[in-house]
Amino acid sequence: MKRSLVTSTPTRSGGKQSLVTSTPTGGRVAALVASLGLLVGADRGMAEATAEATPVALGSRLELLVDDLILERLEGCTLKLHTPQPAGVALRFDAPWEGAFCGYVTVFPDEDRFRCYYRGNPTAGRDGSSTEVTCYAESRDGHTFTKPSLGLFEVAGTRSNNVVLAGHAPFSHNFAPFLDARPGVPPGERYKAVAGTSATGLHAFVSSDGLRWQQRGATPLLTDGAFDSQNVAFWSGAEQCYVLYFRTWTKGGFAGYRTISRATSTDFVQWTAPEEMTFGDAPPEHLYTSQTHPYFRAPHVYVATPMRFMPGRKALTDAQAEALGVNPGYASDVAETVFMTSRGGNRYVRLFLEGFIRPGLDLGNWASRAGLTALGVVPTGPTEMSLYKQAHYAQASGHLVRYTLRTDGFVSVNAPFGGGEALTRPLTFTGSQLVVNFSTGAAGGLRVEVQDADGRAIPGRTLEDAVEQVGDEIERVVGLRTAAT
Repeated sequence: MKRSLVTSTPTRSGGKQSLVTSTPTGGRVAALVASLGLLVGADRGMAEATAEATPVALGSRLELLVDDLILERLEGCTLKLHTPQPAGVALRFDAPWEGAFCGYVTVFPDEDRFRCYYRGNPTAGRDGSSTEVTCYAESRDGHTFTKPSLGLFEVAGTRSNNVVLAGHAPFSHNFAPFLDARPGVPPGERYKAVAGTSATGLHAFVSSDGLRWQQRGATPLLTDGAFDSQNVAFWSGAEQCYVLYFRTWTKGGFAGYRTISRATSTDFVQWTAPEEMTFGDAPPEHLYTSQTHPYFRAPHVYVATPMRFMPGRKALTDAQAEALGVNPGYASDVAETVFMTSRGGNRYVRLFLEGFIRPGLDLGNWASRAGLTALGVVPTGPTEMSLYKQAHYAQASGHLVRYTLRTDGFVSVNAPFGGGEALTRPLTFTGSQLVVNFSTGAAGGLRVEVQDADGRAIPGRTLEDAVEQVGDEIERVVGLRTAAT
């Protein structure tokens, strides 16, 4: 059993001993701190585990510093939530069957392309209205999306459109597909989706190609929920079941706060009773969506980018709303994206309550519901990942914006010029290498020390023995050696 730490002191100070350190100058250790295992599985110290210090078993997986699992203590440094950077318009909702009330976007990678699904709806109305259709777009790079002419349904007087579901009210209201990762899934059900309202319950759809969809059975998957939002599902390899996150309200029906519940299934037919999610010490808030899904480099960690909805909180003046062309019913609320995670069960971790993506300088994003992110954080380059957020909701100028982050870069241990340390909890692992995602300044650096369960530096792996790491890499193998070498 070993322990690790992130620090930015040039030498060991005050008797502190660390596994990961960085020299002064504001060197930053980025979010991912362990992959491929830290050292060999039979390292000294593993037998020293006690009931008081139950080790965290990492195996050989990657870990993100997005919750309270890995880190035990920070000194002189802090966890920092990073801000996604806008990278341009990914898709415009400008077709006659799309319009101002497009919503509930899903994006996921699939072999040589990125698939994008969303509700098209040019007019405001009740959930599940006949004007709603499900639209499809795709991209080769995840930067900008094109709308293929599919010819599957006639909408607005033409079959030359990108519609994959029409005439299935109310299911186009919140149709949310996913690529089923369960081993052995039948080819005809490789793509699945959930959709429905409180009146219909939540139903299942399946497809062999992601374009031609069939409702699977007439019986809803769940009926105990409001479902008046984007409800999302996926196969969890970590939990070995399907997981479904859906809209409920804290006081039942449509009373209290909009919140999130979950259910699980082994066959996508029979589901457990809904269980309301918890949020730690976070105050009650309207969480309009959940957008919960496995992170692509560490699928045992579920990333969530819900929209925090602030009903009745008005930012636009009446004159500004009119000039923007905001639908009058959508000018008196505001919203933004927040960030949280889960490792399964009914627990979300919210280390940060501040906004993840704020409305910003664009006045069109201070209209109601303009904080809706798409379901999905996807890799769009060797050092970059992308997520997508709707802009200008309830306006004719509605569109989808791409945002970027450093790969794994949701949260980092951030050290100031004067330095700092971050000690991990006791860990067990397999493998013989430590890989870190880190960034330093020109004068900064990072060093690693390995300790036993009692906090004693292991000979040959002390801070003084450590090779200083300088630079900026997504996966740097830190200079550690196993006892055998």
